[in-house]
Amino acid sequence: MKNFFLAFTLIFSVLLSSACVDKGGTNNNGSTGDGAGDIKVGVYGDTTGATSSFGLSTKNGIQLAFDEINAAGGVNGRKLQMIFEDDQGTPEKAKTVISKLISQDKVVAVLGEVASSNSLAAAPVAQEAKIPMITPSSTNPKVTEVGDYISRVCFIDPFQGSVMAKFAANTLKAKTAAILGDNSSDYSKGLTQFFEQEFTKLGGTVITKQTYAQKDQDFKAQLTQMRDQKPDVIYVPGYYGEVGIIARQARELGMNQPLLGGDGWDSPELWKLGGAALKPAYISNHYSADNPAPEIQNFVKAYQAKFNTAPDSLAALAYDSAKVLADAIKRAGGTDSAKLKDAINQTKNFAGVTGTITLDASRNAVKSAVVLELNPAASKFDFKETIYPEGMTAPTTTPNTNAMTNTMSNANAMTNIIGNHGRGQ
Repeated sequence: MKNFFLAFTLIFSVLLSSACVDKGGTNNNGSTGDGAGDIKVGVYGDTTGATSSFGLSTKNGIQLAFDEINAAGGVNGRKLQMIFEDDQGTPEKAKTVISKLISQDKVVAVLGEVASSNSLAAAPVAQEAKIPMITPSSTNPKVTEVGDYISRVCFIDPFQGSVMAKFAANTLKAKTAAILGDNSSDYSKGLTQFFEQEFTKLGGTVITKQTYAQKDQDFKAQLTQMRDQKPDVIYVPGYYGEVGIIARQARELGMNQPLLGGDGWDSPELWKLGGAALKPAYISNHYSADNPAPEIQNFVKAYQAKFNTAPDSLAALAYDSAKVLADAIKRAGGTDSAKLKDAINQTKNFAGVTGTITLDASRNAVKSAVVLELNPAASKFDFKETIYPEGMTAPTTTPNTNAMTNTMSNANAMTNIIGNHGRGQ
């Protein structure tokens, strides 16, 4: 009889445990799943490594969005809870922390990362676990190719690289270009490839390509070779930590060509590292904080009030990723992983602060980009022009877009329409 009761107790315990697992595969312990309690969302990024500015902006942007959503009653009556992990800016650590968020913290979705190399390391873990992951700002096309549980709210490198090639050829009238890229970064390699393809297609010539490794401090050997070949522009598709130093060393060598880059330059730390050497210089980016649209200015004011600093594009993209996730949870009717994944992937015409977000069949955001001119005297990025992917034209009445009025732009600014590079091709 004793053995019978032990067996009965064991069977009952197993059945009870099984009943407490929700449809998404997480324990329904009052904090995850489709029951009551907070909805746990994992967030991972670099807050102590070489790209710590990126991680902090991302964390802040998501926190602001969660605070606003929770203050308005949450999602389906439930509050969003952020569980953050620092990946120290390395792919190995990114893989470790996302595993913890999924297996130990039982999050229903993950937001992150910024650096494409880190997202590429983490994405397979989320895909295998069938936990939706939205990267706010990893632009390498390979990230979403990992699987259908991986999506993003930013444009991708084929579009971003083409934007700067178009700007160099059409606006700056450049005929020759040099490229100085980070050979340890998937982000930098992708931008190098797509800039060169588009610039060559437009009749330009990339006369030299030089490389460096992240955390390098001396770039004078590469820059000297470039100086001798006298390119019209220099494309530096890297991150702010190296870019600021590259700019100073280029000017010290008497190189006054325009420096071109991407969204990896966008950090308050850039001004400290590069100073006055960051002129003339231009970058492609996701939004402009100068946009007078009420939605954008409300975001800027709220962010400044909470964190005592202006939001960069990474903060804006993170904010949008959190809002997209909340909208998807609402449309999915809960946090069942398969239903939530489908709701995220079906995002259409979502009004974000970085533009209207529509995910294509490859789960990449089809949206416009802005070109910003660096203004080191004011430590800010000034709007230059907006560039749209094929099939998207400048809206005439919708306020929350990246298109700026002529009075805010340089008199010579123009809007270009580029080919279908924004669709992951």
